[in-house]
Parts: sequence; C-alpha cells; structure tokens
Amino acid sequence: MLALKLALGPLLLAQALHARRTIPRLPEATGPREGVVGRGAAGPTLLIVGDSSAAGVGVDTQDEALAGRLSQALARRLGRRVRWQLCASSGLTSSQALALLAQARPADVAVVVTGVNDVVEQVRPPQALAARERLVAALRERAGVRHVVLTPVPPMGRFAGLPQPLRWVAGRDAAAHEAALQRWAAGQAQVSHLPFDLPLDDATLLARDGFHPGAPLYRLWGDALARHIAEAVWPRLASHRLADPSDTPTEDPAWT
Repeated sequence: MLALKLALGPLLLAQALHARRTIPRLPEATGPREGVVGRGAAGPTLLIVGDSSAAGVGVDTQDEALAGRLSQALARRLGRRVRWQLCASSGLTSSQALALLAQARPADVAVVVTGVNDVVEQVRPPQALAARERLVAALRERAGVRHVVLTPVPPMGRFAGLPQPLRWVAGRDAAAHEAALQRWAAGQAQVSHLPFDLPLDDATLLARDGFHPGAPLYRLWGDALARHIAEAVWPRLASHRLADPSDTPTEDPAWT
C-alpha cells in the first residue's frame, strides 16, 4: 500500500488539494449543545464527543443532527428523561478531541465520533488507537463515564465527494483504522464498538458536500446508537446502580 501511495503521490496530492478547494465547507449545526428530552424517571446522562459529524455538519440544527436524533430516540426507547451534552468541533483528529473534555459534564454514557480526520491527516492506525485509548481513559476520569460507545471509522471509499483514486486510497486507510479499532474495543471492559452499515452510496442521504450525513442519515445513525444503548448498555448500568445505590453519581448542579 505504501509503494502504491508513493507511486500515486503527485496525483493524490493534487486531488486532495482540489477537494479541499472545491468541497463546500458547511457550518456546524446551530442550536443548544445540551438539554433534557423525554419524560418520566431519570434515565442515562449522555455525552457525545467528536468531530464535524458529531457537531452536525450537513444539517441546520442540532435537533436534526446526531445529538438531537440520538437523545430523542433513546428517550423514546427507554420511556425516561435523557440529559445530553455535545462536545464537538470540525476537523479534529482523535488526539485533538481530548481537549474537548474541558467542557464535559458528568455522564453515564459517552459516544465517541472520530476517525475521518485521522485518515485525512494520515495519522497511522496505532497512533490513532493510542489517542482513542487516552480519550476513553479521560472520559472515565474527568466525566465519570461508565460506558463508552465507539462509532465506526466510516468507509471513506464510498464518499461520493471524493474523486478516484483518492477515494479508493482513503477507503483502504479507513478500513485499516476500523479494523484496529474493532480489535481493540473487543478486549476492553465497558467499551463497545457499534458496527452498522449506513447507506453512504445513496447521495440523496448525504449533505450537499457529498461528505457529511444529511438529515435522513443522521436519523438512521441516531436510531442505531439509541437501540444499542437501550438494549445492550443501559440495562447493565441500571442493574448495577440498583445493586449498589452508593454508585449513583452525584447530580451535577449545572443540570438542575
């Protein structure tokens, strides 16, 4: 793969520079980055951390973006109130996402959305994985997170906004990052990796840059994450909390 990259180097560089100039630079979704949705008893507190896709680039408001879709779907599935917070910014690698935790409040569950910029910036999979490991540790230490859900590195070989052969090379790199992430997550306690196949080949589901999700894709993504948390994560956390009432986290005054 390295030899091929070197051979295609001038073409790949030209295509990458052209893509940066011509792909529309869309803003992050507007609206509150924290809130409470749903009714009933208190459910999980949720923290979403990550890059431009976490920040909702591709749609107008956070209600249409991942944070809004996920929190609303989770509240419906559980029949409980879900408190949520979004800490995200466009262009961040896994390593750079660590700085976002300065804004983070205590949470039960964190969803981490990184990977695309690791590929774009040519971060090697071992270095990106080490950065995610530091991020997971910091989520536990600084925000008291009890379970971390890692979203997949998207199959960039299917991004309509990238020309060939840049798309193919980015797809190969993304697959290497994703394979390393899956292997690592499988050996971790209270960490899950959620593989799912979003229809990235359907340009009608993407934003107008052909790179970020559009509103329908954010809905599908949020629903998939909500189902995973409601069925595989929250029951274990809730049962542990009932078995050991002293484990119930102190309410953050900022949430009240």
